[in-house]
Amino acid sequence: MSAFTAAELAYLETQPLMRFASASLSGKPDVTPVVFSLDEDDILTAGFDITHTVRYKNVLVNPRVTVVVDDLASIEPWSPRGIKIIGSAVVEEHEGSPRFRISPKVIISWAINDTTPGIPKMERRSADPS
Repeated sequence: MSAFTAAELAYLETQPLMRFASASLSGKPDVTPVVFSLDEDDILTAGFDITHTVRYKNVLVNPRVTVVVDDLASIEPWSPRGIKIIGSAVVEEHEGSPRFRISPKVIISWAINDTTPGIPKMERRSADPS
């Protein structure tokens, strides 16, 4: 069983960017827009040379991260939707280059699973499907 619902997976597959938030050991934050892909429940992201990035240095000392994928379903009426994923990241080698593997711990989504017009329903749950 997936940590994401079918609607969340479908949404994530349509989105080209996410915001990747990390923090140093002392708590100094960093947020960067990045491309991403899914590997079952994990989120993968890399870049040209991530070893020179703030997020790389942050993840090596503090693996706790948050990513957000969001957009506007429409402007009129105003309809924001998205998914916030709180989890941990590791650096792994893939085809000779480092990349991040982000494993969700908590998933928060709004206006993805319930698309009833009006106030978007926000859902928060543990990513552990058991």
